[in-house]
Amino acid sequence: MEIIKVKNLVKKFGQITAVDGISFQVREGEIFGFLGPNGAGKTTTINILCTLLRPTSGTAYLGGFDVARESNRVRKSIGLVFQDPSLDERLTARENLEFHGMIYHIPKKERQARIDEVLAMVELGERQNDFVRTFSGGMKRRLEIARGLIHYPRILFLDEPTLGLDPQTRAHIWDYIYDLKKRQAITIFLTTHYMDEAENCDRIAIIDYGKIIALDQPDALKKEVKGDLITLKTADNEKAAKEIEDKYGYTVQKDGDSLQFEVNGGDEFIPRFIPKFKVPISTISLRKPTLDDVFLKLTGRAIRAEKVGAVDRMRVFVRGRTRR
Repeated sequence: MEIIKVKNLVKKFGQITAVDGISFQVREGEIFGFLGPNGAGKTTTINILCTLLRPTSGTAYLGGFDVARESNRVRKSIGLVFQDPSLDERLTARENLEFHGMIYHIPKKERQARIDEVLAMVELGERQNDFVRTFSGGMKRRLEIARGLIHYPRILFLDEPTLGLDPQTRAHIWDYIYDLKKRQAITIFLTTHYMDEAENCDRIAIIDYGKIIALDQPDALKKEVKGDLITLKTADNEKAAKEIEDKYGYTVQKDGDSLQFEVNGGDEFIPRFIPKFKVPISTISLRKPTLDDVFLKLTGRAIRAEKVGAVDRMRVFVRGRTRR
């Protein structure tokens, strides 16, 4: 069953088309990844789904509610964890959750029980009365996830949930995400530019220049890159690319100061390739395709990190919740 349905969604800012007629669906209970470089329309789409922006045209439904016409009902059914920290660091962990629960009009008695529950879930019960400014980055992220869950949303939006965290903390955050999916039967819609994280999604949509250019399971997307990936640096990349294309018939892509091309049986190809290659080779490597390679093949460039104003978006969201 689809819990999110988007059809022909368009968002324009003056003469600029940020989202260009995209359509997709998200199934109930899945982890859905949304990938795209800076300026691709990823954040704009998320803002529309979370009722922070109105679409120029097209439709979007969350849990059967129209995001443009039934924004209050949509907001009741979603939780938000923005990319940048949006907690009030002058308050304690518990006070941040109290404030959020009040915004959602959760009765006081029930609110206390829910706060206890989500604090235990993210293992912050012992720090609930400490000011958030004393928390580490990982602890703040866990608290934001707890805050997004306090009103029992059907869909949790995670915008770059592990950005800036160390690998160990990133792994812990993903443990919480998996646990949420199991225990809460919740639908998780996330954005990330960490391709290894995207591997954890049930399905991924890649968006570029406002259009969805691919949508499938991670393994299915990687099959778009046929064979093995050879990456090399040479004394003259232009001459090297021409030699590879003319002599071997492979399409070469530039990736920074490296060249990349696909071959079948790369481990057998390289020993034959190196002695006969005319341009001096500095380095050469062979590996299996990753989602980074899929993105590079589909767009012609590597994905870049994206920065957004999450604190400002939270303020807009709070204003929308309190104007009732």
